[in-house]
This record gives sequence, C-alpha cells and structure tokens, in this order.
Amino acid sequence: QVQLAESGGGLVQPGGSLKITCAASGSIAIIYSMAWYRQAPGKERELVALITNTGSTKYADSVKGRFIIFSDNAKNTATLQMNKLRPNDTAVYYCKHVYGTDYDITPQDFWGQGTQVTVSS
Repeated sequence: QVQLAESGGGLVQPGGSLKITCAASGSIAIIYSMAWYRQAPGKERELVALITNTGSTKYADSVKGRFIIFSDNAKNTATLQMNKLRPNDTAVYYCKHVYGTDYDITPQDFWGQGTQVTVSS
C-alpha cells in the first residue's frame, strides 16, 4: 500500500552535517505524522525526531539544538537535518510515517528500510 524510501546516509566527520530524507509513495489519504528513529549496535531503537501533520515537532534530548526535522506534506517527504554530529550519533536511521490509506483511514505505521549514518574521523 505505502512504501518508504530513505536516502542520504553515509560517513561524516565529528562536527559535520548530514541530511537524510524519507519519501513515501502509494495510496496515501491522510498524513498523521512523520518521524525518524535510530538504532545503534546493541541498543534499542529510539525516537530521534517527530513532526505532526500540523507542524508540531518533538526531539530526543540528545539531539535538541542540533537536529531539525521538516516535512513536505504535498510530496510526502520528511527530512532530518543533522548538525554538529557526534560519534554517538552513529546508528541506522529509520523513518516511520503514520498514514491513513485509501483503504483504511485509521492511523497505520509504515517503516523505511533504514540508512546507515556513521560519524567518525
């Protein structure tokens, strides 16, 4: 029904910046929210940033002031701008969009496949 595709991950030096984007396609009827999660080796997946369909945002304390999430609802995309990156930001980053579809308008979670972000010198 809905597919998510992430792009923009890679290797960056500490203190650098990186932008990752998640684009959705499919039978999208209602946008509820878009979010980025991350999972480092040996750790649980955690919420990094979230933006609702009204533009309200929420950030993990560890990224406040460094990361910015923004969305383009017309294009069903969400972008995470990551600044002042640290080695402990290294993780696989996953996007999760919550949509109602043409077949079921109730909120449903859709996940991307993940993109690796590595912060290292």
